[in-house]
Amino acid sequence: MTLIKRIFSPTLIALALCSGAAHAALVPPQGYYEGIEKLKTSDGNFRCEAAPTPYTGALQFRSKYEGSDKARATLNVASEKAFRDSTANITTLEKGVSKMVGQYMRDGRPAQLDCTLTWLGTWARANALMSTDFNHTGKSIRKWALGSMSGSWLRLKFSNSQPLAAHQAEAEVIEKWFARLAEQTVRDWSDLPLEKINNHSYWAAWSVMATSVATDRRDLFDWAVKEYRVGANQVDAQGFLPNELKRKQRALAYHNYALPPLAMIASFAQANGVDVRGENDNALQRLAKRVLLGSKDPSAFKARNGEKQDMSDLKIDSKYAWMEPYCTLYACGGETLQRKRGMQPFDSFRLGGNLTRVYDPSAMLNK
Repeated sequence: MTLIKRIFSPTLIALALCSGAAHAALVPPQGYYEGIEKLKTSDGNFRCEAAPTPYTGALQFRSKYEGSDKARATLNVASEKAFRDSTANITTLEKGVSKMVGQYMRDGRPAQLDCTLTWLGTWARANALMSTDFNHTGKSIRKWALGSMSGSWLRLKFSNSQPLAAHQAEAEVIEKWFARLAEQTVRDWSDLPLEKINNHSYWAAWSVMATSVATDRRDLFDWAVKEYRVGANQVDAQGFLPNELKRKQRALAYHNYALPPLAMIASFAQANGVDVRGENDNALQRLAKRVLLGSKDPSAFKARNGEKQDMSDLKIDSKYAWMEPYCTLYACGGETLQRKRGMQPFDSFRLGGNLTRVYDPSAMLNK
């Protein structure tokens, strides 16, 4: 009896099923295959700055909303400065990698690629950002950084110019680190009660989705899709997210902030044969329309939560970077397209760089 149980254990059955139905390799949306615009053999005046010191300490950081009530909507200037100072090296890495990858895809200078690999390799070998001593802000920083790095990395990994072909050993070190970060991110953000699931969970899912494609990990891909579906099913019939409405005067800003990771996950899922657009009666489309209407007239948000909305973030073009993947998922109308074109190009380091070049490259011809 013991032998039979061992042979037919759930684990072995699952392995047998997986081996019998192998999945195709995970891929990004088509725009990630773009080649280098102009391959320049000289390095020009590009100078590689020293890599920021890898952050290997505890991920215990002050919140910029420290001292705020449950809405977490009132900025604490002193704690924000402390937060910025303590995470400066992490942000430098994120922004620096995004910038260098963007430069390399435009110019193709070898030093730009070498510098990117040096920065990421330095942090990978230090096993940076992997501390299990963290608070909410700390685990948030981890997933933001992972999404930034993996999102940029995809442009190198899948480019038709094959820039990583001559750097496979270094790429393996970096991708193994990405995978470890993604596994920890899954542990950080799994099994939360519904009332605690908000934009942070969506951004965690985006970072895991980007990493799943970078490392061809179907388990990570499936987790990201699962989290997307949880998010989509939080959108109510009017296009509101209940947990973002709690953010009082910043409710609209956080609805908008929830859209980039959701739109990117849906785009990557579609590229791999998983269509989530219809989830919860086209919830993503309903949310996007609510935000676009709200950005012009926020009165519906005040009517729902009783607070006049802070519109400062809604005036920043890059905050609408989600429109690039979104308008490949749904048919954007003339007014929406006109608005999108007026704000292009969209460059968001947290989404891996220039999304207009990835999703709407023809728009770059006039920029």
